[in-house]
Amino acid sequence: MLTLSTAQFRRALILLSGFHILVICASNYLVQLPFQIAGLHTTWGAFSFPFVYLASDLTVRIFGQDAARRIIFRAMLPALVISYLVGVLFHQGDFQGAQTLSEFNTLVFRIAFASFAAYLLGQLMDIRVFAHLRRSASWWLAPTASTLIGNLLDTLVFFGLAFYASSDDFMARHWPEIATVDYGFKLVVSLGLFLPAYGLLLKYLQDKILHETPVNLLSR
Repeated sequence: MLTLSTAQFRRALILLSGFHILVICASNYLVQLPFQIAGLHTTWGAFSFPFVYLASDLTVRIFGQDAARRIIFRAMLPALVISYLVGVLFHQGDFQGAQTLSEFNTLVFRIAFASFAAYLLGQLMDIRVFAHLRRSASWWLAPTASTLIGNLLDTLVFFGLAFYASSDDFMARHWPEIATVDYGFKLVVSLGLFLPAYGLLLKYLQDKILHETPVNLLSR
């Protein structure tokens, strides 16, 4: 774990919290857009959300689990509000007009709240597993185990809360299948892109956050 100045630490928290909020809001919008691949139902959100886990794992490795938890608590409420607003205004990919904000949208709120709960539980589990295994001799063990367990919990909580007995007939019928396929895609994206994304994000953190005290983060 790095020792940072107050300014560096604050800057890191702002950037990483903003990244979490961006990915969560984008994923909550994209989960409304289902598609089929090889006859299986899934959503576009499966391709964006895994980057939250990459950011969390990087945060634990570089700044420690306390900073990672702080980022989660900073990101979850803004993400809930923004996800609801975006979901109502752009329901199922089409702009609905500002007047739609005058009526409470139960379906969109369920999605936003489910994301809130799943993000909180999944990320805390991810951080706990990663922190427990980060000192393993095998560098890949901590991110792999935390991704497998964190994504599983996140997927079950999100789809169960958002779409069980939903007013969206398609999602109410197909959410178990979509959740299963979604989890599979999350693992493919997370593990398949982990190495290049990990290196790129480390370089970004080194250049943009820690430029005052150059450190070879890849050696940590």
